Amino acid sequence: MTKFQLKFFLKSAYELILVCLQFFIISLHFFQWEFIPQNQIIQVSPFSYLVGFLIILIAFIILLIAIKDLGRNLSPFPRPISNSNLVTTGIYQFTRHPMYYSLIFISFGVFITKLSIYYLFLSISLCLIIKFKIALEEQYLKNKFNNYLLYKNEVKY
Repeated sequence: MTKFQLKFFLKSAYELILVCLQFFIISLHFFQWEFIPQNQIIQVSPFSYLVGFLIILIAFIILLIAIKDLGRNLSPFPRPISNSNLVTTGIYQFTRHPMYYSLIFISFGVFITKLSIYYLFLSISLCLIIKFKIALEEQYLKNKFNNYLLYKNEVKY
């Protein structure tokens, strides 16, 4: 295996690990494990539950809009698909990563409805995984699309 092949393999493995971790952490939001304590930080009130639910609802709508706007460019991996285009219209004219941010907001919305350390840990973990995934994706986008740096300067988040 050449040095180039090894580097490509390691980068591909890193991408796969990030995607798998992201989906794993998201899936943990839907399961309550008996052996993991679900201690609440503070008591959930109807107000906190409503706020959490509204955050989840708004973030889910933004997620659906982002999926629609990406169209055939949609991929769970940070590496853009081979025949993709840089999408800078629709919701992407306001934020560069609306799907990732929506997932984070949904996770924090779930935390607010539960107010447990377990869901706080999941939200923080998802945030970190997505941070690494965004950094990698932006490298790929910069290398693939000549106008990505201009877009990145125009759309800050």
